[in-house]
Amino acid sequence: MALLLCIMMMSQSPSKTEAKVKKNEYVILLHGMGRTKYSMKTMERFLEKKGYQTKNVGYPSTGETINKIAELHVGSAVKSCEKKGAEKIHFVTHSLGGIVLRQYLQDHTLPPGSRAVMLSPPNKGSNVTDAFKDYSFYKWGTGPAGQKLGTGPESMPNSLKPIDIDVGIIIGNKSLNPFYSSFIDGENDGKVSVEQAKLKEMTDLLVVPSSHSFIMRDSLVMKQVVIFLKDGRFDHASVKE
Repeated sequence: MALLLCIMMMSQSPSKTEAKVKKNEYVILLHGMGRTKYSMKTMERFLEKKGYQTKNVGYPSTGETINKIAELHVGSAVKSCEKKGAEKIHFVTHSLGGIVLRQYLQDHTLPPGSRAVMLSPPNKGSNVTDAFKDYSFYKWGTGPAGQKLGTGPESMPNSLKPIDIDVGIIIGNKSLNPFYSSFIDGENDGKVSVEQAKLKEMTDLLVVPSSHSFIMRDSLVMKQVVIFLKDGRFDHASVKE
């Protein structure tokens, strides 16, 4: 009887990645270029179901500089979490949101144990920006931030210092935009290549069969985000890269 009870208790015990999240762990979500916070709504709901407190930040991605977005919008979100007693402040970002986070962390720190997952970040810039940044339609559509995302050494992604936080990067290798992909070398998601998504200081990298525009709503990606926030690593064994 005692043996049976022991087995039952073991079968019901949560695994490391299923352990209950503390109430004071927050996740700040940052959307990408030309999007709104509603593009991260599915991710937000998923994280809340897993026990995280969330703050889904909307910001004028095409109307303000990356520096201003980082200071005003990200800074405000972090202070809000701190006032609520957050012990850890994680981030989940999409595309431009990853560069905004890197800019914020140039002059600020997060509580120990905080982690970040970047989805499709142009961490080495984007060839799409190189191809179209001088055209009026691109300037109008992407604003001041769009002018800073090229692949040259003077671009913002390539001039930022390393950040002191565990960073997991998820990048897709399926493009829904063959025209944009024609300007990009190697595997890409239609806007950013696998190589361009990488950071020297990244903790882990996961390549998934997803596209740039919809990666934040991918069920596999959402599960991997939670795994990284808890363990600091992705579960590569469950993904066919």
